[in-house]
Amino acid sequence: MGVEAVCGAEGVKGDIYWLVGEAADFRCGAERLLTHVREALGRNPLDGSAFVFRNRRSNRIKVLRVDAQGVWLATRRLHEGRFRWVSAHEPLASLTRRQFRWLCAGVDWQRLSTPMPLEKHV
Repeated sequence: MGVEAVCGAEGVKGDIYWLVGEAADFRCGAERLLTHVREALGRNPLDGSAFVFRNRRSNRIKVLRVDAQGVWLATRRLHEGRFRWVSAHEPLASLTRRQFRWLCAGVDWQRLSTPMPLEKHV
């Protein structure tokens, strides 16, 4: 399954990706992560949004999404480096589809989301 399956079709409801600040136990499967979204985060996992979890080393992510056919649980691992993440003190942070794609590529999506500084011409 590629990023397209997790992202869904362009322009559909649920173009929000929620980054979960705290590291997750990656032994958890879809059911346990759905329960975590409902009980610990207070969100409805059936609203079409995707929930993105990371492991403690931040070199793996799991993306949880529920659609009309069932539950998607995708895993991505970086061979080198770490995924750029929000502070563990923030329970949730939202990403756009573009930011999510940069995150999956292992790029610092936070830096790409800010305006570029003006260049000095000497």
